[in-house]
Amino acid sequence: MATAKEILDKAILLSPAEKAELVDQLILTLDKPDKKLDKLWAEEAESRLAAYKRGDLRAVSLEEVLAKYK
Repeated sequence: MATAKEILDKAILLSPAEKAELVDQLILTLDKPDKKLDKLWAEEAESRLAAYKRGDLRAVSLEEVLAKYK
């Protein structure tokens, strides 16, 4: 089996489109479904929505968020 360096050396020679496709495919192999994690995120989203509806959490506009990082 080829080493990571050997694979990288060959990947560098690919066209930009082929590199992008390779990156996409590699990322997909890292993104495995995790039902426990999905459940935790769903609970977090529901909790945040409930807090917003109660008035405990305020919405922030996109402009406010982006201004913070300028």
